[in-house]
Amino acid sequence: MSVNRRTVLGSAMAGATTLALPSIVQAKAGSAHVVVVGGGFGGATAARYLKQRAPQVRVTLVEPAERFYTCPFSNLYLAGLRSFESIGHDYDGLRKAGVEVVHARADDVDTAARSVKLSNGKTLRYDKLVLSPGVDMRWGALEGYDEAAAQLAPHAWKAGTQTQLLRQQMEAMEDGGTFVMVIPANPFRCPPGPYERAAMAAHYFKQHKPKSKILLLDNKDAFSKQGLFLQGYKALYGDMIEWVKQSDDGQVVRVDAKQRVVETAFGTKHQASVLNVIPPQKAGFIADRAGVTDASGWVPIQPDSFASTLVKDVYVLGDATQAAPMPKSGFAANTQGKVAAAAIAAELTGQPQPQAAFANTCYSLIGTDYGISVAGVYRSEAGKLIEVPGSGGVSPANADAGFRKAEAVYGAAWYKAISTDIWDR
Repeated sequence: MSVNRRTVLGSAMAGATTLALPSIVQAKAGSAHVVVVGGGFGGATAARYLKQRAPQVRVTLVEPAERFYTCPFSNLYLAGLRSFESIGHDYDGLRKAGVEVVHARADDVDTAARSVKLSNGKTLRYDKLVLSPGVDMRWGALEGYDEAAAQLAPHAWKAGTQTQLLRQQMEAMEDGGTFVMVIPANPFRCPPGPYERAAMAAHYFKQHKPKSKILLLDNKDAFSKQGLFLQGYKALYGDMIEWVKQSDDGQVVRVDAKQRVVETAFGTKHQASVLNVIPPQKAGFIADRAGVTDASGWVPIQPDSFASTLVKDVYVLGDATQAAPMPKSGFAANTQGKVAAAAIAAELTGQPQPQAAFANTCYSLIGTDYGISVAGVYRSEAGKLIEVPGSGGVSPANADAGFRKAEAVYGAAWYKAISTDIWDR
């Protein structure tokens, strides 16, 4: 094989660049330890892609669950369209990628000492810390609704035993009963999620308990993909689903989980056969322990890297963050994890910081062959996240049956692809 002058010069210049890199930067990358807390869409993505971009960096993922169950597609489990295990993912793929996985809970963070205290008694030192803690419920923010009440009126807003409990209650409900869902004001995890859940509950009831009703009591007057959802409800389920907006007395102010009764701001009481209460939310508790939340309960971030604006060398991803106009979604957390991984890898290896770009698509299933979606593209501009003008949009209102079926297929393909990207490879 011939070697020309350009090849030789190119190789020499590449070698010179490597040699010119300060030895302290090379040593920093080789000895650096990045701890990632939370093995969901954001954290697991960040761990995988950081190890891919900077193989010499030690990456430790801290996640208490040995198998992670996703909120996306959990509504399909409630509908009987998926098994529970089909939304579960283990961490063998990340281990194969070189990520150290520790199954323990992160109990505390000392940002001065750069350490994370674990539930197993161990302490991990870090150079960079990535938090992807998801959400916690604001227990007590809704009168009568606390952790004990959630065992009677499940929120099922963290996939797992709560999701299974809600499914069991739906199965046990008598035909002709009323499924009542309490929906919070913004912001909360997955803006279209409650409305897809209503459709999936209706799908189950239409087949097994056709006399049943679904009542949605909403603490707002508008929601994501509203026109598309209401159109789909009517087309597939007739009058089974009733949505009551906040200004029409949809705001629930009090819950009696034992009696399955809710009371609205106007004093109206509703009796439920199954009561699904989705309470107000905040960033997962470890974000508080790390000092990265503000008075809102959420985490302000730098939009070009998702670094905390409050604590140096801490990055926060996903539902815990203040990242509007990006929604609190699994896809958003996945793209944020990739951006944060790129930013951390660049800093540790002395490379220029990459330009941040983000995308999101939320697919929602209304029936087995009836899907809808909303999509957006985002970038950092002048210290803020903005939606790129002309990008994204929602499914057309007057699409035919073939289009709706295609979107249902696309949604399933998206879930398989993103699960493979994060966990299953």
